[in-house]
Amino acid sequence: MKGINFLTNDQDQKVAVQIDLEKYGELWEDFYDVLVAESRKDEESVPLDDVNEELKEDGKLDEDV
Repeated sequence: MKGINFLTNDQDQKVAVQIDLEKYGELWEDFYDVLVAESRKDEESVPLDDVNEELKEDGKLDEDV
């Protein structure tokens, strides 16, 4: 596939991939987002109202939001 290069080890097993970001950058961002979401799936969640309140207290969010 043009723009995709696999790196192999001594046993000729694929161990890494190089992606042409000019060609596949948008696709890579989607793939990366899925990886991040998967890595965080077991983290404790925080209610949005609590996050908004903390941001307001820190002056990082307008009071009328």
